[in-house]
Amino acid sequence: MAQYSMQHIDPIITLDQNRLFSSNGDVVLCYQGQLPELYSLSERDYEALHACWFQALKNLPAGTIIHKQDVYQKACYTGEKLPNSSFLDRATKRHFVGRQQLSHQCYLFFILTKNKSISNARYINPFKKTPTQAPQKLDDALLDFKAAVDDAIAFINNSRKMVFEPLKETAITQMTQAYFNGFNEAVTTDILLDKQRVVIGDHYFDTLAVNSELCFGEGVRTSTINEKFTADDFVFHQGFIEGLGLGLNENHIINQIIVLDDKHKWRKLLDKKVDELKKSSNFGSQNKVVLNKIEQILHQINTDETSRVIRGQLNVIYWAKDVKTLDGIKSSIKTAFKELDILPYYPKGDALKNYILNSYCGYVSHFSDEDLYVTDLKHALCLLNHTTNYKSDPQGILFNDRLHNLPVLKDVWDARKKRIKARNFAIFAPTGEGKSFLANNILRQFFEQGVRLVIIDLGGSYNKFAKLYPDDHIVLRYEAGSNLGINPFFISDKRDLTSERLEDLCAFLFELYASGSAVGKSQAVALKKLIVRYYRDVSEKHSLSGFYFFIESQGISLMQSLNIHPEYFDPQEFLHVMSEYVGDGLYSYLFEIAEDQTYKIEDKRLIIFELDEVKDNKEILSVMLKLIKTAVQRTIWQNKAERGIILFDEFAKQLKFDNVLESVEFYYQAIRKQNGAIGIILQSINQLPANATSASILENTQVLYSLNNEKGYEELIKRLNLSNHDRNQLHSIRNNFKGARKYTEIFIKIGKSSNIFRLEVPPEAYAAYLTDGEENEEIMKLHEDTQNMELAIQEFVNQKHEL
Repeated sequence: MAQYSMQHIDPIITLDQNRLFSSNGDVVLCYQGQLPELYSLSERDYEALHACWFQALKNLPAGTIIHKQDVYQKACYTGEKLPNSSFLDRATKRHFVGRQQLSHQCYLFFILTKNKSISNARYINPFKKTPTQAPQKLDDALLDFKAAVDDAIAFINNSRKMVFEPLKETAITQMTQAYFNGFNEAVTTDILLDKQRVVIGDHYFDTLAVNSELCFGEGVRTSTINEKFTADDFVFHQGFIEGLGLGLNENHIINQIIVLDDKHKWRKLLDKKVDELKKSSNFGSQNKVVLNKIEQILHQINTDETSRVIRGQLNVIYWAKDVKTLDGIKSSIKTAFKELDILPYYPKGDALKNYILNSYCGYVSHFSDEDLYVTDLKHALCLLNHTTNYKSDPQGILFNDRLHNLPVLKDVWDARKKRIKARNFAIFAPTGEGKSFLANNILRQFFEQGVRLVIIDLGGSYNKFAKLYPDDHIVLRYEAGSNLGINPFFISDKRDLTSERLEDLCAFLFELYASGSAVGKSQAVALKKLIVRYYRDVSEKHSLSGFYFFIESQGISLMQSLNIHPEYFDPQEFLHVMSEYVGDGLYSYLFEIAEDQTYKIEDKRLIIFELDEVKDNKEILSVMLKLIKTAVQRTIWQNKAERGIILFDEFAKQLKFDNVLESVEFYYQAIRKQNGAIGIILQSINQLPANATSASILENTQVLYSLNNEKGYEELIKRLNLSNHDRNQLHSIRNNFKGARKYTEIFIKIGKSSNIFRLEVPPEAYAAYLTDGEENEEIMKLHEDTQNMELAIQEFVNQKHEL
């Protein structure tokens, strides 16, 4: 039995930036890759990635060895990057910490080898080689090789789907030590090589390999069908070998080795091999298969000018703490290969040692011809793994991945506008699918990140969430016959009448008396002149009725002194229309205020306007939306550096009337001036009228959330011009409301990128986000008793746990 240890044998002679000088004389350029998220790619995306890899690698020098290595390790989720400052933050962290995950590290190595021959000895033990001396300086061959690799990496990175960056020296050392230490942690251990097993510390190692043309069945493709998410009416794709990546939830490594050879040299060799096989009069069935494979390769070389002959190998190294588990992993890998119509080779004895030791990047040149298949580069690249785990952005909102339900941060604000130019969002889902629950989850996190929220609600869905922050929220309810206490004309000082404030007030008045009519520049100038004169001549108690009676009493002389032509402003028309809002007018109570009350919301970061009683009156609702807009403009977003969100919940009820839709579009226009976003919640996109105003709203909505819809998604796809892959993702949504890990699946599209996420929350968050039902009533009753929402939720959760 042979025994080796990293303490005695170092495979690295020296390191220079990302250059590894191996003990066998090879030079390795080392990179680490960031791949696209699992489930985020379409069939066309896989084809594009395949083409990108081919274009990047095809012109590398003959003799270059490319080694892509994907390392998957089981680990416990630590949650070290999760926020931990609030009640629900801490509950979320407790809920997920310790959950099992499969980490993934992707490496890409380019090897310049001294071994220029086509064939090596059958097995080479790298630890028995005499170490080579470190080079004193980089020779021209290495400099030329580096330049070629730099070009290849630049081309790959320009795809924008993946990024490969040079590995630092410390990372190369750590990667090497982890590999030869058998991924045992907290100890340095030995490698034991006997005839049956490779054992490193506590781990038993084994491997399966694709090392011959005979391993392949019908052929390979850039992608294949994901049976789990595919149904009769749609097809969901995954990478050809994706089932061997994150689909194999075990400790394992995928190694793909590609040796770029000279096409003309191989054409001669293959022609000779074909002649030899044809001359044999009694060759068996196996030789016929080999002849057929070689003829296919020759045909590819002779008919495709872009073809590049390679020798290659794919192997999967896996490990476990006991032989029984190891055999179970082997069975899973064999099943995955069988589904791909690939028959793998199972090395034993010296071959097993050879495959495990020489799958290290510095030693892959030790594999012989008997360990490598011959094919075209395009064929070999179908065996690349293209995806990785869901990736967290540096900041954002927590959702969950689709693999282990682990928290993942997605930046749906995008302050630097890398993915979206407008951060407005929309949530689509039928009744009962969790629209308000999702909105509570999003808004709660935004609020705790310092974003100021204004919620225009027709259903009372946010009271419980708001009560978690008793000092920071205010709920303003409309009651019949009363007002919200908002006076759009109120100023505390004449210095408040800025040009921006004047524009807002002018727009507010036009919305009231000229709603739906085109307003020209001349009309706007005339009205602004009248407003300025009103504030100059009237020193206090400014209001809509005050302005009205100012125009009524001084109309003709005012028009003359301000040189306003009657065609620019008709005072009689203005007084006639606006009479509904003053004196004995039908809606005069909306503006009957002795004192402006907006100061009450100045210091509140969560403002909820509950307009449930007014949802069926288009006139009052429209006016309320305009009043709320003026209050928001005056108090909340005076500081443009402060982030803010306006949410329209139960938006469909507000859209029954054209003037309301126009009023909402006004919000969308105004929000452009602010560091803010607007959110809308709809049961169906059909509730948004198919007109120019709706089109403008949708065009400025670049973050999309869609929950499960049993009626289908065709209108959503059509109106938002979603891709075929978006369609497939939508149809693949599946919820799970049974068992310990209940979750809702959500389609989220940020700009052009989309994926399916899950929403699994701790019991405390579930209680906080409930909007109706018996459980909600229980929590509200507990809140009445405790006057503390955190205590009420905790008591509710404890009671449920005891049951």
